[in-house]
Amino acid sequence: MERHQIDAVVEKIKSTEEPGQGSERIKEIVNRLTTDLFYAIEDLDIQPEEIWKAVDWLTTTGRNNEWGLVVAGIGLEHFLDLRMDEAEAKAGITGGTPRTIEGPLYVPGSPESVGYAELETEPEVGGERLYMQGQVRDEDGKPVPNAKVEVWHCNLRGMYSIFDSSQPPFNLRRAIITDENGRYKFKSILPVGYSCPPGGATDQLLKAIGRHGSRPAHIHFFVTAPGYRKLTTQINIEGDPLIWDDFAFASREELVPHITRYSAAEAKAEFNIDEPFASIDFDFEIHKEREGVFAAEIERTHGPR
Repeated sequence: MERHQIDAVVEKIKSTEEPGQGSERIKEIVNRLTTDLFYAIEDLDIQPEEIWKAVDWLTTTGRNNEWGLVVAGIGLEHFLDLRMDEAEAKAGITGGTPRTIEGPLYVPGSPESVGYAELETEPEVGGERLYMQGQVRDEDGKPVPNAKVEVWHCNLRGMYSIFDSSQPPFNLRRAIITDENGRYKFKSILPVGYSCPPGGATDQLLKAIGRHGSRPAHIHFFVTAPGYRKLTTQINIEGDPLIWDDFAFASREELVPHITRYSAAEAKAEFNIDEPFASIDFDFEIHKEREGVFAAEIERTHGPR
């Protein structure tokens, strides 16, 4: 089919829309995507059987609640971050801690504490102890007291509480309110990397395009404070072999902090801690809110569906 023939089909479909009814924004988006899809079908000679296999896959993806993984895996969530970076830069908002993807596994309502938190509700055997600490500052280098640092990560099986019913609720999920000096600290374990569900919809798609579905070890964060733009970010665990081969494209150079390790003797002598541990120092720099810039608080559904 020629382009003008495809355009005629799209116009026929659009002609069934009732003027003044529905959402003009949704009409605009749906019609654009429909047109682009029709062009792709023609350009790539996509066959009806391929379309219906795709419909089956789309149905399975939704049934398995894997759309959050797919959005990350095809690079769409990373692309949204890059667009937000560009929009902020055009508004004069630069520097600070880089944003990166939220991922699909945040759950609101984590237990809150001031200054310090222990992330493990249930201690896990075999993990390497981690202490992570730092300060929340603004772009002028001033500490931000009473900022909320929400942190969440997986256990040693690569599973997240709430989504994994074998863990206590909110295990490895906490919200820390920074102290009067903008400081936070938490005790946890070093998380591991993990892969999307084997044989699931995301895994099937990635294998079909010759890619893997694994992520390096990482820890997620939201940092919020009144009058400041929300920061959505994560750090990678130094030394993980997949840091620069993350299927979700979330790695950024500034988000790979150094890990300092202390032996049992050093931990006892220097910190009065009765076990060896890994330590990460990481400061967050957030930006003051300003008018005329998109909202950094993204409305989306959280938790198992």
